[in-house]
Amino acid sequence: MIRVLVVDDEPLIAEAHQAYTARVAGFTVAAVAYTARDAMARLRSEPIDLVLLDLNLPDKHGLEIARALRAAGSGTDVLAVTSDRDIDMIRQAVALGVTHYLLKPFTFAAFRDKLDGYASYRRQLLESGQVAAQHEVDRVFATLRGATGDTLPKGLDQRTFDLILGALRSAAPAGLSATEVAGRTGTSRVTARRYLEHLADSGRVVRSPRYGGPGRPEVEYRPGPAGTRSP
Repeated sequence: MIRVLVVDDEPLIAEAHQAYTARVAGFTVAAVAYTARDAMARLRSEPIDLVLLDLNLPDKHGLEIARALRAAGSGTDVLAVTSDRDIDMIRQAVALGVTHYLLKPFTFAAFRDKLDGYASYRRQLLESGQVAAQHEVDRVFATLRGATGDTLPKGLDQRTFDLILGALRSAAPAGLSATEVAGRTGTSRVTARRYLEHLADSGRVVRSPRYGGPGRPEVEYRPGPAGTRSP
């Protein structure tokens, strides 16, 4: 489980972010803080993997927490959750290694996609101590950004990508074959398999053999630990 610290000075918003996090498989809220001082105390007292960080805190700017983490050499990651649209603030966040910058207000789907991308990125880093080629580095960074129209390979479109990923999520925890995905989405089996293989290569879904029938086992696809819930 990825342990999350929710930091927001408004209790109702903090509660909402806590509830959103609880709905995403693979994540658990370890603590909630309403001030920068409380957040730093929590970070010193218990292991935290990811901070959902509001930037406009009453006692100190949220990026000061990110700066303190980096100065201490901490491996804790930060996802900024803020209404601050200032471009200089975004530049500072990037310079401090903030993994995502999520603007308020947002939908649960947008929130879930950020956490899904982070979980896939984290899983890829933990699975291997080194990469063999540039495309593997590119895949890790693309996973962190999330699958968008800019990161999909040539020939794949976002609408079909979302349709196929949605079919897998709606079937979870069961897996689906390319033929079953094609039947649910109205695409051809060849098209479904192409998108499924891309999802598998990018770490969003897991391949596994399905035994039981005569001949070669069928390949089954299911969302990874961070992507099992449907919208």
